[in-house]
Amino acid sequence: MRLQHLLELECCPYVLGMTEGSGVQVFTDAVWAVWEPLIEAVRPRGKTAPKELRRTISAIVWRHQNGAKWRSIPAELGPWWLAAQLFIRWAKKGVWEDLLDLVQQRGVALGMTFIDGTTIRAHHKAAGAEKRGSTARSAMSVRRWAALVAATAPRRA
Repeated sequence: MRLQHLLELECCPYVLGMTEGSGVQVFTDAVWAVWEPLIEAVRPRGKTAPKELRRTISAIVWRHQNGAKWRSIPAELGPWWLAAQLFIRWAKKGVWEDLLDLVQQRGVALGMTFIDGTTIRAHHKAAGAEKRGSTARSAMSVRRWAALVAATAPRRA
């Protein structure tokens, strides 16, 4: 998701900066002053404005920076379901992409992006290894039978 790119803007390397007594980090006033006009420019307008948008966005950012599940969001950042609901709604409407585009249009350079270091091992038979055992024998016998049939086939004169 493009939210990861937004979290690593060079203009705000300290996206989360203020620590509360419980150790939960939230947007500092300086960081929120940068983000609020950008978010307000792209957020969808509904019947009612979202309450405590700063806290909800902080919860979304906290969740993505920590790789936690939605239910693991600290209570100090509001109800987990509110953050999840806002994130999913905005993702379906393309708000996160619009926010990234707006940030790029304003000339803010993006920093390093997330690199996934996951390694998945393939089964040895899927890795192009030399065939051994019953599979190799059956493949060889098929080749031999094909060669034998080709050699003994009647030829036209």
